[in-house]
Amino acid sequence: MKISESIRELIAKAPLAHLTTLNSKGGPQVTVVWVGIENDEFVIGHLATHQKVKNIRHDARVALSMLSDTTSAMGLREYLVIYGNARVTEGGAVDLLRRLAPLYLGPNADFPPPAMRNIPGYVTRITPARFAGIGSWAE
Repeated sequence: MKISESIRELIAKAPLAHLTTLNSKGGPQVTVVWVGIENDEFVIGHLATHQKVKNIRHDARVALSMLSDTTSAMGLREYLVIYGNARVTEGGAVDLLRRLAPLYLGPNADFPPPAMRNIPGYVTRITPARFAGIGSWAE
């Protein structure tokens, strides 16, 4: 599914996103993450094998939600929900996090710290299946 320009504009403003994965018993697990876009996938970097990484390896179904900085004509805060399938790839986390850090932490951000830059980490890649929420992206 193609990622619209309005979604790309929202992601460029660096909203904190809530990644929901499913644990081994089927219950939800929610984590706040930084998110970027590469081609037509959403990308998230991880320096360790956190629970969200384990969950995605077990069940690829995910949801990603984030608030917009705009208000709808009805006076409601716009938000985006992305439903899709994720896969975890090894390596590349440091480069991704260094690219996203100035957006999320400020223009002079230096993250991750130098002592952690040799960790290959993981990148979660989410292929969107459906968009929802309040905004131009809602189906």
